[in-house]
Order: sequence, then structure tokens, then C-alpha cells
Amino acid sequence: MLQNKLQVPRISDAVAASLERRILEGSLKPGDRLPPERELAVELGVSRPSLREAIQKLASKGMVQSRQGGGTYVTDRLESSFFDPWQEMMGAHPNLREDMLEFRRMLEGQAAEWAAERATDADMTRIDQTFLALNEAFVSDDLDNRSKADIAFHQAVGEASHNALLGHLTAALLRLMHDNIRLNLGELKTLPAAGVLLKNQHAAIHAAIRDRKPQAARAAAETHIDFVRETLAQSLRSAARRETAARRLNTEFSPSDSHTS
Repeated sequence: MLQNKLQVPRISDAVAASLERRILEGSLKPGDRLPPERELAVELGVSRPSLREAIQKLASKGMVQSRQGGGTYVTDRLESSFFDPWQEMMGAHPNLREDMLEFRRMLEGQAAEWAAERATDADMTRIDQTFLALNEAFVSDDLDNRSKADIAFHQAVGEASHNALLGHLTAALLRLMHDNIRLNLGELKTLPAAGVLLKNQHAAIHAAIRDRKPQAARAAAETHIDFVRETLAQSLRSAARRETAARRLNTEFSPSDSHTS
């Protein structure tokens, strides 16, 4: 007689796993609201009680939460554990920005390479859309809009790599660097040729992924971050020189240093 019985998975476990997979792959993002219970149950082909049980399982993991006023939303748990401590550290230690750019170079170079190898037609469509939006944003003087468009493009590339960890790590890093990306764009804007070069660099990343050239995509992404790092460093050095010169000028001509006869 067989001693071990075949374990049949519960429907709610299968539904929870399906929804969790959507969160991991980025189909459901932090802040997204799950479809209404009736619609989602029909889509998944399960009963509403089974769906409720599945959602409760995800809620117990902190993956979703119900909000006042109705609706169940995806949380940012997969990213917040990385984001929260580093956000405070970035504010207290500005030099970490260079380390973040260095890490971003490694991460985005790999993401671009894999995107060129693995992107589906749907991924390519999203990359095309975010690239178009980025070009449109660069025409305006709205730095916040440009920053969001920049992040959306790089995030689309990260998710097209089809590596769940890389996709979420890219999202966390870009979220962490949102204010710094905005600052970078503001400082780079003071340099006449920077805008054209940035557009060309994003175009090179886009073209290499579109042409399915992994090494070219990696090189384009790394070249982009190298340019940002070096140009930003030059801009910060120039700003420091101007501040030093201004302090010297104020000291030399300070009224308190003048002599009366």
C-alpha cells in the first residue's frame, strides 16, 4: 500500500502564486490597484472566496494591502527594504552619489545587454513608447517631467532584461536616485552640448536594443553613465570654484576690514 498521498495544491495557493508572479515580473507595480474582485475572479477562472483567500495570503506577506475607501493595492515591499535606509544615507553623505552612479553603470549595462537578447515584442513597444516620451520631455524645461521620463525609459530597459531581481533592483535604485537624477539634469542643462549628447546616448541604447546587439547595448548604457558621472563631476568642481572665488571676493572687500582715517 502506498503510504504517501498525492498533495493537490489548494486553488487559493495557485492564485496567490499567479498574482505574486505578476508582481515579481513587473506586470503589477507598486501602487497598482488590483482589478475589482468580480473581474479578477472571472479572469483567473476561480471563485471569489478562493480569490479572497489568495489575496489574504499575499497581504500576510506584505505584498498587497487594502486601503481606506476600497481597493487592494500592490505595496513596494520588494523595493522599500533597499530604498529606505539608503535614502537617508544619501541625504547625509552626498559623496554616495558617485558610488550610486558607479553601481548604476554596472546594473544598467547588464540590463541593456539582456534586454537586447531577451526583449519581447511587448517589451520593445514599451521601450519605444518611453523613448518617445523621453525625447518629448527633453524639449521642455520641466526638470521633474524630464526626470520621470528618464527613469521610465531606463526602467523599461531593466524590466525587458527579464531578470526579476535586476528589474526590481533597477526600480529601487532609480527611485532612490530620483532627486539626484533631477539634480543631475539641472546641472547638465547648464552645459550647452549636454542636452544633445544625452539625447544621442539614449538613442544609442534604444537602437542597440532594437537591433538585438547585446554588446553594443551594454557599451551604450555604460557610455551614458560615464558621461553623466564625468560631466557632473566637472560641473560640481566648477560650482566649487565659483563659491571659493565669491568667498574670497567678499572677504577682501568686507566693510569690517576697511580702515578709516
